Amino acid sequence: MVDITHKISTLRAATATAIVKVSKQETIDAVVNNLVPKGNVLEMAKTAGLFAVKNTHLSIPDCHPIPIEFTSVAYKIEGLTIQIIFNVKTVYKTGVEVEAMHGASIVALTMYDMLKPIDKEIEISTIKLVNKEGGKSSFKNKFPNAIKAAVFVCSDSIFAGEKEDRSGKIIVEKLTSYGVETTHYEIIPDEIDIIQEKTKAFAEENQLVIFTGGTGLSPRDVTPEALSPLLESRIPGIEEAIRDYGQQRMPYAMLSRTVAGTLGKSLVLALPGSTNGARESMDAVFPHVMHVFHILKGKNHDTL
Repeated sequence: MVDITHKISTLRAATATAIVKVSKQETIDAVVNNLVPKGNVLEMAKTAGLFAVKNTHLSIPDCHPIPIEFTSVAYKIEGLTIQIIFNVKTVYKTGVEVEAMHGASIVALTMYDMLKPIDKEIEISTIKLVNKEGGKSSFKNKFPNAIKAAVFVCSDSIFAGEKEDRSGKIIVEKLTSYGVETTHYEIIPDEIDIIQEKTKAFAEENQLVIFTGGTGLSPRDVTPEALSPLLESRIPGIEEAIRDYGQQRMPYAMLSRTVAGTLGKSLVLALPGSTNGARESMDAVFPHVMHVFHILKGKNHDTL
């Protein structure tokens, strides 16, 4: 199966439909009036669909076992056709499109099985996804020009050439994958005045200023102390999202002092210096965090 452990959970929804076509009006009348010998077709088929959607992963090899938190089945009868409308919702890391289509198909098959004794020419057709919501496709941020970023690695040992930087390079790679242009990448020592100088200088020309390193609890971890006095608005939600994401993956994430806030029209972030910490922090909030640039321009959520 595809690795989805790096994804965040969002509200996911999908609607699928299927068509059951019978050959005579008597079949439709039997369904509507509950006269089919095998029982109540609409209710039995609905029940089968509810069971099926929760077990999709047992039938489709690459589907993940996910918590199905809402399902509804509706019918629309027109002439000799019965349209099945199958809705699924969950809050999870991956979508429910296949689950909705699987549920609709099982409802259709159940109807076929129950109706075949009284109608030998039933057809099942047009099983399709008609709508999906959630995930990246529902939260796209479009900008007329590329977002520009400056990335700084705060580390005495890397600055001295004793170690090689990995976290900064990972951040640059992640930014590139999100369409962000990294205009500056630099390794600097853990010095408050240097961190502050770089922040003020690069926040003028870049919408993103990202520091990695210096967010721990050792005496030389001073990035939060350097940034806090400069930030005009702290954004606790970003900090909490990063820590919560990290804590779900390793027990020491709670000890990191991540910082997020604004300076002018720029978003300033201080992320952990470890390789995994930097990668997970980026996965926790990007690309959705770039929505902040719309808000900083005075737009609201409803107009985007």
